[in-house]
Amino acid sequence: MALTTFAIQAVSDFRTVGAIAPSSRYLAHAMLGPLPLETARVVVEVGPGTGAMTHALLDLIPSHATLLAFEINSRFSRYLKTRISDPRLVVINGSAETIQKEVDRRGYERVDAVVSSLALGLMSDTKRRAFLGGLASLLGDAGVFTQYQYIHRLQIKNRRIRKFCLARLLRAYFSSVQRTTIWRNLPPAFVFACGNARPMCFGHVKERVCSPTSRENNA
Repeated sequence: MALTTFAIQAVSDFRTVGAIAPSSRYLAHAMLGPLPLETARVVVEVGPGTGAMTHALLDLIPSHATLLAFEINSRFSRYLKTRISDPRLVVINGSAETIQKEVDRRGYERVDAVVSSLALGLMSDTKRRAFLGGLASLLGDAGVFTQYQYIHRLQIKNRRIRKFCLARLLRAYFSSVQRTTIWRNLPPAFVFACGNARPMCFGHVKERVCSPTSRENNA
């Protein structure tokens, strides 16, 4: 059922789904491994889809922790609410740019970890900056952020398809950015683990697109 629901939404609303298949368990393991989940009080998941990583997160966080799952796709949001019965899970049918407002509204000053399955290459520069800039104040020095990017690294900008240097963008917002390649996923993906957020970077980063000859070094 999860795969069917995912496939229907991927075809009908690819821009918000941004993927052709749910994350593999290998990708989920790489995304969750760097996060301080055993001692976390508040964890944020962005773009949970049908819950491939959500289930794994709930298995790893403490019984007193809260998992805030932000899902912009209304069908996925309803699916998660009906399929996962866990008092620690709060599903929010909202976009990534509303994270800081929603976290503040619930009385939390900080979050311990953020795991994102967003297709950043399909978002506008403004929305990307709002999302990444907002994370800095929520994570602080101790929080960890993980994000994956399919290995083709494509971006749609001004109706043109280009290579997208996500590592360069992330380093503008985080002092520590490490990359791992996960081949056992469809398609294969890079996983970025980011820490030591730079609060002074809110919304002021000029993004650059990779030239055809540019290369990204492994961190």
